[in-house]
Amino acid sequence: MSVDRPAALLAFAHDCLRAPVTVEVASADASFRSYWRATDGSRTWIIMDAPPALEDVRPWLETGSRLHAAGLHAPEVIAADIEQGFVLMEDLGTRTYLPELNDGSAAALYADALDALLRMQTQVGAAGLPVFDVTRTIPEMELLGAWFLERHLGSTLGCGDWDVVEAAFRLIANSADEQPRTFMHRDYHSRNLLITGSNNPGIIDFQGAMLGPVAYDLASLLRDCYIAWPIERVDAWVEAYRVRLAAAGITDVDGAHFRRWFDLIGLQRHIKVLGIFCRLYYRDGKAGYLADLPRVLDYVVTVSRLYPALVDFAALIERCVGDRDITLPRRETAAAVAL
Repeated sequence: MSVDRPAALLAFAHDCLRAPVTVEVASADASFRSYWRATDGSRTWIIMDAPPALEDVRPWLETGSRLHAAGLHAPEVIAADIEQGFVLMEDLGTRTYLPELNDGSAAALYADALDALLRMQTQVGAAGLPVFDVTRTIPEMELLGAWFLERHLGSTLGCGDWDVVEAAFRLIANSADEQPRTFMHRDYHSRNLLITGSNNPGIIDFQGAMLGPVAYDLASLLRDCYIAWPIERVDAWVEAYRVRLAAAGITDVDGAHFRRWFDLIGLQRHIKVLGIFCRLYYRDGKAGYLADLPRVLDYVVTVSRLYPALVDFAALIERCVGDRDITLPRRETAAAVAL
């Protein structure tokens, strides 16, 4: 928080709740937002701090209203000050999916998450939302080159290498544009879903919602950047969800076709994430995301190798990585590594 924002946030809480409260850090996300837990000693609330010069709370408020209208458990908004960038909301607690997922709990937790996802895709209106198409998919994937390959690994790619990268990006983008589009949360995973005791899961971090490919949120959930599952289990979840989408009239493609959609849109997301996680470290000083790079890299390489047209792309990425420990930051003085 900037020098003047702590007092402003506390004054906002006092004005809204008409009671003396104390606040403490609840969490921060990958953006410039931060979240604070306010309490009067008997009850708690969450305050979002979104500095107006850096963040806009209106997409969050508008998308939350859409989710509520469909009966989904987004935090209830108590008050908002758009000009200051503060939102007072229901406290959904601290039980995110990630630490509670294990072999025994996964079936029930993912059943709830998949039920909620189907409701989002069939009952949440997407009118007026930005469209997630080739104008978004390729620029997002280009973060891979600038932040993962060049800044983090110190790699210098030649013209032929960039041809391989660009061909892969185009193939992935074309597959995304082929899919039916529905409401898309855009960050639907284990750190943004909470166990709340009723109407599970609680859903947060939805301000980036768009009209996007039907398999995107499914891939975000089942190929989570923070936890991985055996391929057989993922296969079963994906196929069962495809059948539900078919019953809902959203798509009628067969299992192999849908699996290709799932694989390639997940690949788009993970290529982007390799870049974003590195940018969060080098630009924003958020070091924790580097520890998750190996899992994301494994998704990128493993999935790419399933498709003949992407084998060269997988080989290029592996060649750039070499034997490096990618969880460690690159020394700024290190020489660039030529392919």
